[in-house]
Amino acid sequence: MILTAKKEKSLIIEILIKLGLSEEDAGIVAEATLDADLKGFTSHGIGRFPQYIHGIEEGNIKTEGDITIEKETEAMALINGNSLFGQLVAHKAMMLAIEKAKKMGIAAVGTHNSHHFGVTGYYSDLAIRNEVIGVVTANTEPAVAPLGANKPLIGTNPIAVGIPADETYIAVDMATSASARGKLLEAQRKGEKIPEGVALDSEGKPTIDPEEALKGSILPFGAHKGYALAFMIELMTGPLVNASCGTDVKGTANHTEKCTKGDLFIAIDPSKFVDMDQFKDNTEDFIKQVRASGDTFVPGDLEVKNIAENEKNGFKVDEKLYDNLKSIGDNLDIDFSKYISE
Repeated sequence: MILTAKKEKSLIIEILIKLGLSEEDAGIVAEATLDADLKGFTSHGIGRFPQYIHGIEEGNIKTEGDITIEKETEAMALINGNSLFGQLVAHKAMMLAIEKAKKMGIAAVGTHNSHHFGVTGYYSDLAIRNEVIGVVTANTEPAVAPLGANKPLIGTNPIAVGIPADETYIAVDMATSASARGKLLEAQRKGEKIPEGVALDSEGKPTIDPEEALKGSILPFGAHKGYALAFMIELMTGPLVNASCGTDVKGTANHTEKCTKGDLFIAIDPSKFVDMDQFKDNTEDFIKQVRASGDTFVPGDLEVKNIAENEKNGFKVDEKLYDNLKSIGDNLDIDFSKYISE
Protein backbone atom coordinates (compact mmCIF):
# COMPACT_ATOMS: atom_id res chain seq x y z
CA MET A 1 0.00 0.00 0.00
CA ILE A 2 1.37 3.38 -1.06
CA LEU A 3 0.69 6.90 0.20
CA THR A 4 2.00 9.76 -1.91
CA ALA A 5 3.38 12.95 -0.39
CA LYS A 6 0.52 15.06 -1.74
CA LYS A 7 -2.13 12.68 -0.46
CA GLU A 8 -0.47 12.31 2.94
CA LYS A 9 -0.60 16.06 3.47
CA SER A 10 -4.22 16.23 2.30
CA LEU A 11 -5.22 13.34 4.56
CA ILE A 12 -3.65 14.90 7.63
CA ILE A 13 -5.22 18.28 6.92
CA GLU A 14 -8.68 16.72 6.49
CA ILE A 15 -8.31 14.76 9.75
CA LEU A 16 -7.15 17.78 11.73
CA ILE A 17 -9.80 20.15 10.41
CA LYS A 18 -12.47 17.61 11.40
CA LEU A 19 -10.88 17.50 14.86
CA GLY A 20 -11.20 21.27 15.23
CA LEU A 21 -7.95 22.78 13.99
CA SER A 22 -8.02 25.77 11.67
CA GLU A 23 -6.93 25.19 8.08
CA GLU A 24 -3.73 27.18 8.70
CA ASP A 25 -2.81 25.21 11.83
CA ALA A 26 -3.67 21.90 10.18
CA GLY A 27 -1.37 22.85 7.32
CA ILE A 28 1.55 23.49 9.67
CA VAL A 29 1.13 20.15 11.45
CA ALA A 30 0.74 18.34 8.12
CA GLU A 31 3.84 19.95 6.61
CA ALA A 32 5.97 19.05 9.64
CA THR A 33 4.66 15.47 9.61
CA LEU A 34 5.24 15.08 5.88
CA ASP A 35 8.76 16.51 6.26
CA ALA A 36 9.69 13.58 8.49
CA ASP A 37 8.46 10.98 5.99
CA LEU A 38 10.08 12.70 3.02
CA LYS A 39 13.45 12.74 4.75
CA GLY A 40 13.18 9.09 5.68
CA PHE A 41 12.43 9.63 9.39
CA THR A 42 9.25 7.55 9.12
CA SER A 43 9.26 6.92 12.86
CA HIS A 44 8.33 10.60 13.30
CA GLY A 45 5.97 10.99 10.34
CA ILE A 46 2.42 9.82 9.77
CA GLY A 47 3.27 6.61 11.61
CA ARG A 48 3.26 8.71 14.78
CA PHE A 49 -0.11 10.24 13.95
CA PRO A 50 -2.35 7.64 15.65
CA GLN A 51 -0.60 8.54 18.92
CA TYR A 52 -1.45 12.20 18.42
CA ILE A 53 -5.10 11.27 17.92
CA HIS A 54 -4.98 9.22 21.10
CA GLY A 55 -3.54 12.26 22.88
CA ILE A 56 -6.49 14.36 21.70
CA GLU A 57 -8.95 11.68 22.86
CA GLU A 58 -7.26 11.59 26.28
CA GLY A 59 -7.49 15.38 26.54
CA ASN A 60 -3.72 15.83 26.63
CA ILE A 61 -3.45 17.55 23.24
CA LYS A 62 -5.73 20.53 22.70
CA THR A 63 -7.10 21.40 19.28
CA GLU A 64 -8.12 24.93 20.22
CA GLY A 65 -6.52 27.70 22.27
CA ASP A 66 -3.71 30.22 22.19
CA ILE A 67 0.04 29.97 22.60
CA THR A 68 1.23 32.32 25.35
CA ILE A 69 4.48 34.28 25.52
CA GLU A 70 5.23 34.35 29.24
CA LYS A 71 8.55 36.22 29.23
CA GLU A 72 10.25 38.22 26.51
CA THR A 73 13.19 40.50 25.76
CA GLU A 74 14.64 41.62 22.44
CA ALA A 75 16.76 38.45 22.23
CA MET A 76 14.74 35.77 24.04
CA ALA A 77 11.29 34.53 24.90
CA LEU A 78 9.65 31.83 26.97
CA ILE A 79 6.52 30.27 25.48
CA ASN A 80 3.73 28.29 27.13
CA GLY A 81 2.22 25.98 24.51
CA ASN A 82 -0.94 25.46 26.56
CA SER A 83 -1.07 21.79 25.48
CA LEU A 84 -1.57 22.56 21.79
CA PHE A 85 0.02 20.48 19.04
CA GLY A 86 3.79 20.46 19.46
CA GLN A 87 4.27 21.32 15.78
CA LEU A 88 2.31 24.56 16.22
CA VAL A 89 4.21 25.57 19.35
CA ALA A 90 7.58 24.75 17.84
CA HIS A 91 6.78 26.57 14.59
CA LYS A 92 5.83 29.73 16.48
CA ALA A 93 8.93 29.49 18.69
CA MET A 94 11.36 29.07 15.79
CA MET A 95 9.79 31.86 13.75
CA LEU A 96 9.98 34.15 16.77
CA ALA A 97 13.64 33.24 17.32
CA ILE A 98 14.34 34.01 13.65
CA GLU A 99 12.58 37.38 13.88
CA LYS A 100 14.57 38.34 16.95
CA ALA A 101 17.88 37.11 15.50
CA LYS A 102 17.33 39.29 12.42
CA LYS A 103 17.34 42.28 14.78
CA MET A 104 19.79 41.23 17.47
CA GLY A 105 22.11 38.78 15.70
CA ILE A 106 21.23 35.86 17.96
CA ALA A 107 18.11 34.83 19.83
CA ALA A 108 16.78 31.93 21.88
CA VAL A 109 13.19 30.89 22.52
CA GLY A 110 12.22 28.19 25.00
CA THR A 111 8.92 26.33 25.20
CA HIS A 112 7.12 24.27 27.79
CA ASN A 113 3.65 22.73 28.11
CA SER A 114 3.94 21.55 24.50
CA HIS A 115 4.05 18.13 22.81
CA HIS A 116 6.04 15.88 20.51
CA PHE A 117 6.72 18.03 17.44
CA GLY A 118 7.93 15.54 14.83
CA VAL A 119 11.48 15.81 13.53
CA THR A 120 13.72 18.41 15.12
CA GLY A 121 15.28 19.29 11.77
CA TYR A 122 12.04 20.67 10.37
CA TYR A 123 12.46 23.70 12.62
CA SER A 124 16.16 24.26 11.87
CA ASP A 125 15.08 24.13 8.20
CA LEU A 126 12.78 27.09 8.90
CA ALA A 127 15.88 28.99 9.94
CA ILE A 128 17.74 28.01 6.76
CA ARG A 129 14.85 29.27 4.62
CA ASN A 130 15.14 32.61 6.39
CA GLU A 131 18.91 32.89 5.89
CA VAL A 132 19.87 32.22 9.50
CA ILE A 133 21.51 29.34 11.34
CA GLY A 134 19.08 27.27 13.37
CA VAL A 135 19.84 25.13 16.42
CA VAL A 136 17.02 23.11 18.00
CA THR A 137 17.05 20.79 21.01
CA ALA A 138 14.40 19.01 23.05
CA ASN A 139 14.13 16.55 25.90
CA THR A 140 11.90 13.50 26.07
CA GLU A 141 10.67 11.15 28.74
CA PRO A 142 13.47 8.89 30.05
CA ALA A 143 14.79 6.29 27.63
CA VAL A 144 18.56 6.35 28.22
CA ALA A 145 20.34 5.18 31.37
CA PRO A 146 23.36 7.19 32.57
CA LEU A 147 26.63 5.38 31.96
CA GLY A 148 27.16 2.79 34.67
CA ALA A 149 23.44 2.64 35.53
CA ASN A 150 20.58 0.54 34.16
CA LYS A 151 17.54 2.74 34.88
CA PRO A 152 16.48 5.27 32.21
CA LEU A 153 16.80 8.83 33.51
CA ILE A 154 17.57 10.84 30.37
CA GLY A 155 15.62 11.34 27.16
CA THR A 156 16.72 10.56 23.62
CA ASN A 157 17.18 14.35 23.50
CA PRO A 158 17.58 15.25 19.83
CA ILE A 159 19.61 18.11 18.41
CA ALA A 160 19.36 19.66 14.95
CA VAL A 161 21.53 22.28 13.28
CA GLY A 162 20.85 23.90 9.93
CA ILE A 163 23.19 26.29 8.10
CA PRO A 164 22.18 28.43 5.11
CA ALA A 165 24.26 28.11 1.94
CA ASP A 166 23.90 29.03 -1.72
CA GLU A 167 23.84 25.58 -3.31
CA THR A 168 24.00 22.93 -0.59
CA TYR A 169 21.49 21.78 1.99
CA ILE A 170 23.52 21.59 5.20
CA ALA A 171 21.75 20.05 8.15
CA VAL A 172 22.07 17.47 10.89
CA ASP A 173 19.18 16.06 12.89
CA MET A 174 19.92 13.28 15.35
CA ALA A 175 19.03 11.78 18.68
CA THR A 176 21.79 11.72 21.28
CA SER A 177 20.92 8.05 21.83
CA ALA A 178 21.93 5.16 19.57
CA SER A 179 18.37 5.23 18.23
CA ALA A 180 15.38 7.49 18.51
CA ARG A 181 12.61 5.96 20.61
CA GLY A 182 10.27 6.43 17.63
CA LYS A 183 12.34 3.93 15.63
CA LEU A 184 11.81 1.33 18.36
CA LEU A 185 8.08 2.04 18.38
CA GLU A 186 8.02 1.71 14.60
CA ALA A 187 9.93 -1.60 14.71
CA GLN A 188 7.52 -2.86 17.37
CA ARG A 189 4.53 -1.92 15.20
CA LYS A 190 6.01 -3.64 12.14
CA GLY A 191 7.14 -6.72 14.06
CA GLU A 192 10.78 -6.10 13.16
CA LYS A 193 14.00 -6.45 15.14
CA ILE A 194 16.30 -3.54 15.98
CA PRO A 195 20.06 -3.48 15.26
CA GLU A 196 22.52 -4.86 17.76
CA GLY A 197 24.26 -2.37 20.03
CA VAL A 198 21.23 -0.09 20.29
CA ALA A 199 19.44 -1.06 23.48
CA LEU A 200 19.33 -3.10 26.69
CA ASP A 201 16.41 -4.98 28.19
CA SER A 202 15.03 -4.38 31.70
CA GLU A 203 17.78 -6.58 33.15
CA GLY A 204 20.53 -4.57 31.45
CA LYS A 205 21.26 -7.23 28.80
CA PRO A 206 21.69 -6.39 25.09
CA THR A 207 18.52 -6.97 23.07
CA ILE A 208 17.32 -6.72 19.47
CA ASP A 209 13.65 -7.03 20.51
CA PRO A 210 12.07 -3.53 20.38
CA GLU A 211 9.43 -4.48 22.95
CA GLU A 212 12.10 -5.53 25.45
CA ALA A 213 14.15 -2.43 24.59
CA LEU A 214 11.19 -0.18 25.35
CA LYS A 215 10.96 -1.82 28.77
CA GLY A 216 14.70 -1.33 29.28
CA SER A 217 16.92 1.48 28.01
CA ILE A 218 18.45 2.81 24.82
CA LEU A 219 22.22 3.25 24.75
CA PRO A 220 23.71 6.73 24.25
CA PHE A 221 25.56 7.17 20.96
CA GLY A 222 29.33 7.37 21.28
CA ALA A 223 29.31 6.12 24.88
CA HIS A 224 30.33 8.95 27.25
CA LYS A 225 30.10 11.60 24.53
CA GLY A 226 26.46 10.97 23.69
CA TYR A 227 25.62 10.63 27.36
CA ALA A 228 27.28 13.96 28.22
CA LEU A 229 25.53 15.78 25.35
CA ALA A 230 22.14 14.31 26.30
CA PHE A 231 22.76 15.32 29.92
CA MET A 232 23.40 18.95 28.93
CA ILE A 233 20.36 19.07 26.64
CA GLU A 234 18.24 17.70 29.48
CA LEU A 235 19.06 20.78 31.54
CA MET A 236 18.80 23.31 28.69
CA THR A 237 15.33 22.02 27.75
CA GLY A 238 14.16 21.34 31.28
CA PRO A 239 15.03 23.75 34.10
CA LEU A 240 16.04 26.53 31.69
CA VAL A 241 12.63 26.71 30.00
CA ASN A 242 10.42 25.91 33.02
CA ALA A 243 9.88 22.33 31.86
CA SER A 244 10.56 19.03 33.57
CA CYS A 245 13.69 16.88 33.37
CA GLY A 246 14.69 13.34 34.24
CA THR A 247 11.93 11.06 35.50
CA ASP A 248 9.50 14.00 35.68
CA VAL A 249 9.35 14.20 31.88
CA LYS A 250 6.23 12.44 30.63
CA GLY A 251 3.89 12.27 27.65
CA THR A 252 6.30 12.30 24.70
CA ALA A 253 5.95 8.67 23.65
CA ASN A 254 2.28 7.74 23.83
CA HIS A 255 0.46 10.91 24.96
CA THR A 256 -1.56 9.08 27.64
CA GLU A 257 -0.18 11.57 30.17
CA LYS A 258 0.16 15.33 30.19
CA CYS A 259 3.34 16.25 28.32
CA THR A 260 5.95 17.93 30.52
CA LYS A 261 8.97 18.16 28.20
CA GLY A 262 10.70 21.33 26.97
CA ASP A 263 12.33 22.65 23.81
CA LEU A 264 14.93 25.29 22.96
CA PHE A 265 15.16 27.11 19.62
CA ILE A 266 18.21 29.21 18.78
CA ALA A 267 18.67 31.39 15.69
CA ILE A 268 21.91 33.08 14.60
CA ASP A 269 22.08 35.64 11.80
CA PRO A 270 25.45 35.25 10.03
CA SER A 271 25.08 38.67 8.40
CA LYS A 272 25.47 40.30 11.80
CA PHE A 273 28.90 38.64 12.13
CA VAL A 274 30.30 38.79 8.58
CA ASP A 275 29.18 39.72 5.09
CA MET A 276 26.51 37.16 4.14
CA ASP A 277 27.95 36.51 0.67
CA GLN A 278 31.37 35.93 2.23
CA PHE A 279 29.86 33.52 4.75
CA LYS A 280 28.17 31.51 2.01
CA ASP A 281 31.23 31.55 -0.27
CA ASN A 282 33.46 30.28 2.52
CA THR A 283 30.88 27.65 3.44
CA GLU A 284 30.64 26.36 -0.13
CA ASP A 285 34.45 26.38 -0.43
CA PHE A 286 34.66 24.11 2.60
CA ILE A 287 32.01 21.82 1.14
CA LYS A 288 34.06 21.51 -2.06
CA GLN A 289 37.09 20.53 0.03
CA VAL A 290 35.06 17.85 1.78
CA ARG A 291 33.61 16.42 -1.43
CA ALA A 292 37.05 16.39 -3.05
CA SER A 293 38.59 14.52 -0.13
CA GLY A 294 37.11 11.12 -1.03
CA ASP A 295 33.91 9.09 -1.18
CA THR A 296 32.21 11.03 1.59
CA PHE A 297 29.15 13.17 2.15
CA VAL A 298 27.94 16.47 3.60
CA PRO A 299 25.40 16.34 6.45
CA GLY A 300 22.06 16.70 4.71
CA ASP A 301 22.95 14.75 1.56
CA LEU A 302 21.00 11.67 2.63
CA GLU A 303 17.89 13.72 3.34
CA VAL A 304 18.09 15.35 -0.10
CA LYS A 305 18.31 11.91 -1.70
CA ASN A 306 15.43 10.55 0.36
CA ILE A 307 13.21 13.52 -0.42
CA ALA A 308 13.72 13.07 -4.17
CA GLU A 309 12.95 9.34 -3.99
CA ASN A 310 9.94 9.67 -1.71
CA GLU A 311 8.39 12.52 -3.68
CA LYS A 312 8.65 10.34 -6.77
CA ASN A 313 7.61 6.97 -5.33
CA GLY A 314 5.54 7.74 -2.24
CA PHE A 315 5.69 5.86 1.06
CA LYS A 316 4.90 2.27 1.90
CA VAL A 317 2.24 1.90 4.58
CA ASP A 318 2.45 -1.28 6.65
CA GLU A 319 -0.71 -3.21 7.47
CA LYS A 320 -0.99 -2.11 11.09
CA LEU A 321 -0.50 1.55 10.27
CA TYR A 322 -3.04 1.21 7.45
CA ASP A 323 -5.58 -0.21 9.90
CA ASN A 324 -4.87 2.56 12.43
CA LEU A 325 -5.23 5.33 9.84
CA LYS A 326 -8.36 3.77 8.34
CA SER A 327 -9.91 3.55 11.81
CA ILE A 328 -9.21 7.25 12.36
CA GLY A 329 -10.76 8.03 8.98
CA ASP A 330 -13.84 5.89 9.64
CA ASN A 331 -14.43 7.56 12.99
CA LEU A 332 -14.31 10.99 11.32
CA ASP A 333 -16.39 9.97 8.28
CA ILE A 334 -13.41 10.35 5.93
CA ASP A 335 -13.21 8.34 2.72
CA PHE A 336 -9.81 6.80 3.40
CA SER A 337 -9.77 4.84 0.13
CA LYS A 338 -9.12 7.99 -1.92
CA TYR A 339 -5.75 8.47 -0.21
CA ILE A 340 -4.17 5.00 -0.27
CA SER A 341 -3.29 3.07 -3.41
CA GLU A 342 -2.25 -0.57 -3.72
